[in-house]
Amino acid sequence: MSDLVIYSSANGVAVLTVNNPPVNALSPGVPEGILDGLQKAAQDPSVGAVVLIGGGRSFIAGADIKEFGKITSGEKKRGVGLAPLLAALEDSPKPVVAAIHGQAFGGGLEVAMACAYRVAIDAANVGQPEVKLGIIPGAGGTQRLPRLVGVEKAVAMCQFGDPVKVPAAHALGLIDAVLEGGLLEGAIAFAQGIAGKPVRRVRDRNEKLGTAAENAAIFAAARDAAAKRQRALMAPLAAIQAVEAATTLPFEDGIKEEGRLFQECLFSSQSKAMIHVFFGERTVAKIPDVPKETAVFPIRSAAIIGAGTMGGGIAMNYANAGIPVVLKETSQAALDKGVATIRKNYANSVAKGRFSQETMDRRMALITPTLSYDGFADADIIVEAVFEGMALKKEIFAEVDAIAKSDCILASNTSTLSIDEIASATKRPHMVIGHHFFSPANVMRLLEIVRGKSTSKEVIATSMALAKTLGKIGVLVGNCRGFVGNRMFGPYRREAQFLVEEGADIEAVDRVMYDFGMAMGPLQVGDLAGLDVGWRIRKEFRHLEVPGVRKPLLEDRLCEMGRYGQKTLGGWYAYDENRRPKRDPMVEELIVKVREQAGITPRAISEDEIRDRLLYALVNEGARILEEGMALRSVDIDIIYLNGYGFPPHRGGPMFHADITGIGKVYERIQEFHQQHGPLWTPAPLIERLAREGRTFAGFPYQESTHA
Repeated sequence: MSDLVIYSSANGVAVLTVNNPPVNALSPGVPEGILDGLQKAAQDPSVGAVVLIGGGRSFIAGADIKEFGKITSGEKKRGVGLAPLLAALEDSPKPVVAAIHGQAFGGGLEVAMACAYRVAIDAANVGQPEVKLGIIPGAGGTQRLPRLVGVEKAVAMCQFGDPVKVPAAHALGLIDAVLEGGLLEGAIAFAQGIAGKPVRRVRDRNEKLGTAAENAAIFAAARDAAAKRQRALMAPLAAIQAVEAATTLPFEDGIKEEGRLFQECLFSSQSKAMIHVFFGERTVAKIPDVPKETAVFPIRSAAIIGAGTMGGGIAMNYANAGIPVVLKETSQAALDKGVATIRKNYANSVAKGRFSQETMDRRMALITPTLSYDGFADADIIVEAVFEGMALKKEIFAEVDAIAKSDCILASNTSTLSIDEIASATKRPHMVIGHHFFSPANVMRLLEIVRGKSTSKEVIATSMALAKTLGKIGVLVGNCRGFVGNRMFGPYRREAQFLVEEGADIEAVDRVMYDFGMAMGPLQVGDLAGLDVGWRIRKEFRHLEVPGVRKPLLEDRLCEMGRYGQKTLGGWYAYDENRRPKRDPMVEELIVKVREQAGITPRAISEDEIRDRLLYALVNEGARILEEGMALRSVDIDIIYLNGYGFPPHRGGPMFHADITGIGKVYERIQEFHQQHGPLWTPAPLIERLAREGRTFAGFPYQESTHA
């Protein structure tokens, strides 16, 4: 027997315990170990049934995702996979009971479905999440699942990949018994009860496969949902098609169709991108010069300055995590408005069934509104969330420095301003850090954690841990204007305005990026965020503008007209009371006037040029950021853009997209734009170097000497 699967027996039941921590992935050796155990049990006359269980914290959480990369890279060929194991489980002369705790996801659930029975504890979860990696179940999941839970639920589980709690899985027929008390003891007792009894294989159960008419409606609705909610993704449609095959083909033919669709998805650029994202979200947590064992400060209470859109959202994050928070404003009216917005947001969630009224009441009770600094002296972290003005932020940090306890972290929610300059207003620059939340702060997953030159490793480690506590993905970045996300976003939105000034239609600019997969186009984003935000920042940094270098003209003019976007019902677009956009003749007149004043003759601009100028403006600036060490790795930039800026996961992020496209091709295109549009398109030295050497951003090493 393999060390990865431990064999034991008791009271006529063989127990196979998968021992592949941390989540018992189906790495090489695990399927073989289970097969060996099944053979041993079959040959033991004292054994009447078998229990398959996971050691540690989970049953089998799924396949080893690293193996997919080895297959697509050509490092290894895709073999028979789990087929021999599943056949042995299904045809075992002694019934096999899968005993589930923790998770049975992907290949783990496929193994469980090949067993004769499935039992589980109440707290476990099951699911087929492969679609979130750009693939579909590839070991019979789309064929066995509808035979157990019915076609409609099987389609939903495979199309969206969401986990199902055991009580619901039991009601569906996926789980045969929910066990109380010890899982192993209960599973052995269950196995003793079914030993020697005939077993009907899952593959032979067809009674839940429905009629052609019933299924036609289910599959049509699923494809409609995919078009609306999973735009441009191939895996959801492949999952639907595979489940459909279960209803129209014999089992073996359905398995072959599933395999064909799995292979198509696995070798697609979408799957490679989404697997890149999966590992990227784990990679960004690793900070090369902050050891894993670095001490962290306990965060048991928080205080926030500013109850506006950002401050209120940040307060909700802490309350959602069970951390009491004091929320300060300068006037009663502003404080009341902020608290009312928080209450409204929570009430909307209750109305939608996301949580109970009791949960809302508990969270609201954790937020203490105040007009003073009372309670700040006891806070473990103080977060400043006022508008982007350096003078005001320094004034606030000097005030809190005088009252905060010595081990209190002082964090700024600035989106562009220097953490070092803010820290200079205090006597504890080592305790100062940037916590850049993204709007709406209670929804968006990204937290840019900005390291100043004096920020201590303990404060960084605490911030990374706190991000997890708050349900965020924390990404450490360096201290430069705009940090990573907004520094790249500036050139992106600059080019969007230039394109309109040069002749592109507003709607065309937004549509091209929407069709690429972005949540919305760059001009729509400006209207949503508020054009006045960028206007205020531009005025703050006006002294840094280089004379003679072209700058966008239109947004400043829109702001001068009081058109700030959705909040004023007018920006690039006009908006009705439901904030639905439409073209505005006033804006079109302004564009014509600005072109005339700037001496620009409008021209026809292709969709390819729109897309390339917007994307490569991101990539070119991202390359500078990476070379300067403001981002630790290219994947850090990708994760920021995926979680903070609506970049499509199936594209993998701007830097991954450039790698897939080919750095040489990207460099050539940037050179074209440089020749056509001048110094703003000077190629980043790193792009030129990687193109010359035939390398990728992903292969660019972190240089410890250059971290910010």
